Amino acid sequence: MTSLHQTAIVHETAQIGENVTIGPYAVIEEDVIVGDGTTIASHACLTKGTRIGKDCRIFQGAVLGNVPQDLKFENEKTELFVGDRTTIREYVTLNRGTSDTCKTVVGSDCLLMAYAHVAHDCVIGDHVILANSVGIAGHVHVGDWASIGGLTGVHQFTHIGCHSFIGGLSRVTKDVPPYILAMGEPLRFAGLNRVGLQRRGFSSEQLQNLKNAYRILFQSKMNLSQALAKLPQEIEITEDVQRIIDLIKDSTRGVLR
Repeated sequence: MTSLHQTAIVHETAQIGENVTIGPYAVIEEDVIVGDGTTIASHACLTKGTRIGKDCRIFQGAVLGNVPQDLKFENEKTELFVGDRTTIREYVTLNRGTSDTCKTVVGSDCLLMAYAHVAHDCVIGDHVILANSVGIAGHVHVGDWASIGGLTGVHQFTHIGCHSFIGGLSRVTKDVPPYILAMGEPLRFAGLNRVGLQRRGFSSEQLQNLKNAYRILFQSKMNLSQALAKLPQEIEITEDVQRIIDLIKDSTRGVLR
């Protein structure tokens, strides 16, 4: 059964699933959808246009779906989507989209730690971890299984590749390729995210192929265009390697090396 604290304020048009728990002084506005089994703690606020999946945990003081911090926003109808089984810790803020894409998306099985912020029109993949006080500006894309260390700031329109790990206190101003460690100031390539990839079942052959790809791309004397042309001559272009190639070719902000 759904449990609604007597002090919670839930708009009559909000769609609340089964077995949902809503804590003291939580506010659920109109045009909100909350999936089955989700828990919303005290003083959390879900504003209009927010769609929450199943079995999520939303902790105290989180504010989800509020208007974008964008001066061009003119109160157009936009949305925030959060997938299933995602944990949103204390005082996290997630803004809904603008007319550019009309939505902000956070995937399933994510962990967003306290005080993290995701701005308008971002797309956050599945199994992503944002540590405490990570700030993500508008239009950022974060791939599946990426992890971003605490107090890191991410510039707008940046792309962060899947399975990458970005160290804490970083400043992300360029695109981060998949499968790597990124650390230092300025932020730079620090090797393959070997431990994370092994935990996720990548084989030794996959790891070696990725290592060879980055050796050609980032540790040779060639520029990126030359290195991309060299890759098919030196290694197998697997699905993993193709993701690296696609991010580099599609980059508009430049790629860290």
